[in-house]
Amino acid sequence: MITAQDVKKLRDLTGAGMMDCKKALIEANGDFEKAIDYLRKKGQKVSAARAGNTTSEGAIFVHTNTNDTQGVIVALSCETDFVAKTEAFQTLGQQIADAACGSQPSDIDALLQLTIDGAPVQDKITALVGKIGEKTTISAYKALHSETVVPYIHTGDKLGVLVGLEGSKGVSFTEAGQDVAMQVAAMSPLAV
Repeated sequence: MITAQDVKKLRDLTGAGMMDCKKALIEANGDFEKAIDYLRKKGQKVSAARAGNTTSEGAIFVHTNTNDTQGVIVALSCETDFVAKTEAFQTLGQQIADAACGSQPSDIDALLQLTIDGAPVQDKITALVGKIGEKTTISAYKALHSETVVPYIHTGDKLGVLVGLEGSKGVSFTEAGQDVAMQVAAMSPLAV
């Protein structure tokens, strides 16, 4: 017998919808590990079915280390603006940026292999796809090292900039970095 507490527990563990959790527990005869595996496989099926869809919406996430000498910018893309604004999407995007700043992977493929809470980023994205039902990808990623790295995300979370300042050791140039970043966002220059 599957109880409401069982469904809630699985939902808390996975973030999947209530009906999906109930179905997974029924399919797994109440075994939580099998139910989690069922939900993971469901996410893979949804992901495969939506592989050809366009991901023209999403959000930008940035993270800098504690002394602002390293920063990363990650573009997490999805199919609709509605999904980009959900808590699950926003949380995963920031977790990916946080993990990337700590590890500084060389490219998107390396970023997808990083782990968050013991699972590769790619598996976290697949699980999100199973939950939200939309294709989700990392469409851009860059890391920056400098004496001072200043991040900027433009209103709406669709455009972001990292500015690296040299010759700034010991002096706060955050405001100047923000001003430069806003100009870069507004003008899209080839060089500054």
